[in-house]
Amino acid sequence: MSLRIALLGLLSFSGPASGYDLAKNFEKSINYVWQAGHSQIYPELAKMAADGLITVEAEGPRGRKIYTATREGVDELRGWLIAHTPSDPVRSEYAIQAYLLQLLDPLEALAVLGRMTAGIEAKLKGLEELSAVKRSAAEQTRFGTYALDLGIRHAHTTLAWARDTATAISPEAVEGRNPGETGSTDAG
Repeated sequence: MSLRIALLGLLSFSGPASGYDLAKNFEKSINYVWQAGHSQIYPELAKMAADGLITVEAEGPRGRKIYTATREGVDELRGWLIAHTPSDPVRSEYAIQAYLLQLLDPLEALAVLGRMTAGIEAKLKGLEELSAVKRSAAEQTRFGTYALDLGIRHAHTTLAWARDTATAISPEAVEGRNPGETGSTDAG
């Protein structure tokens, strides 16, 4: 997914907004599935305006611009939603640490898994709180609930993996072996 699509989606759902408002809205909604900061959002808005996907509806004090999606922007968003087959590139720090976990001794690996578990539990708590707010809110503010549900399920799955992996490594830590070692010294 491109940042462009996410911004078009926010503008299409929420209506005209400034770059600052979009960044704040991004943090409170899409951020749990796609991260982007102010330094990425503002340049993308300029490119989108140059490409005719959004327009500056009004300018305020200190150069504040209010953007709105154009017909072309809405068409691009709809076309992407209808025809684009999503890829699932994994760019996860959890995944790279999982891949490299066996480079650590078992006690270090368990410490890493403990830190991962704490981080995932904190993220899950935040997602579940947001879900509770969305369930109690009016229908018009329920935008993004399907992605939120996906995020919650992903967090549960990642937590289960971290706990299962810690359980698998625990006997190795007690025995003083490296993760993945069979315990056999027979070369042959």
